[in-house]
Amino acid sequence: MTWLAARSAARPTALAGVGLMLTGIFLFSCNDALGKWMLATYSVGQMLLIRSLAAILLLVPFIWREGLASFAAAPRPGLQLTRVVLATLESVMFFWAVSYLPLADVVTFYLAGPIYVTALSALLLGEHVGWRRWTAVLVGFAGVVIALRPSAATLTAPALIALAGSIFFALLMVTTRALRGTSDTVLITGITAGSLVFGLMAAPFAWVAPSLRDIALLALLGVVAQTAHVCVNRSLKLAPASVVVPYQYTLILWAVVLGYLVFGDVPEMLVLVGAGIIVAAGLFIFLREQVRGTAATPPEHP
Repeated sequence: MTWLAARSAARPTALAGVGLMLTGIFLFSCNDALGKWMLATYSVGQMLLIRSLAAILLLVPFIWREGLASFAAAPRPGLQLTRVVLATLESVMFFWAVSYLPLADVVTFYLAGPIYVTALSALLLGEHVGWRRWTAVLVGFAGVVIALRPSAATLTAPALIALAGSIFFALLMVTTRALRGTSDTVLITGITAGSLVFGLMAAPFAWVAPSLRDIALLALLGVVAQTAHVCVNRSLKLAPASVVVPYQYTLILWAVVLGYLVFGDVPEMLVLVGAGIIVAAGLFIFLREQVRGTAATPPEHP
């Protein structure tokens, strides 16, 4: 009876975790669509500058509560800086690619991040990867190749930028796994500050005077992204990762829906097939990590 009561009590918490994960992924998807729409007028640098300023303002209370000493005492400062550089590069490449390609195409490449992480963790962190997960890695790579549709007509610069960005995204997750003892506030503030610095350097070269409405929309990107981060992090605290992390793959569903509704993009069949293979391989790897008790690092979205 006690076991049944505990299980019944845990169910609403798990449902709340699933709801928050779905909400966070939906917000990330809206953030991607709004970013793509704004990039029709503004440069990546200008967008990241205003977006990051709004995000930093939201983070100020958390930074104040955490204390500057926490930032100074953050472990492995060299790796922390490397993580900031990787986060900035993958964010720039994501928005650069998405300004030219359909949302679904770019998101498909980024969904392969956890697959790359498995391979990179074995190579860079010395983690043991069994034959089952290596097989899933190879299958996932096949999905990437299918989605990339390599040919003289389709192997374009934006597609290669998206592919490179997804690799930087995977390296970001590997460094995040290595720094998992660092507080969330320090980690999020670092990547936000990196985007802000890039924006300050790049925005003046392609500055377009924004209207008040567009300033509000660009700032909204930062607000939505931070809210999404809060939802995802809270979800992982309310429910087991094995319950909520698979729902992160709804990102491809929203990319297809919003890409069609907002931009009229109809994804090609090979992209959808590749996305399906990548999602299946990613879920298999995640479930194997859960069975083995390996700490899985949830992806951070641009």
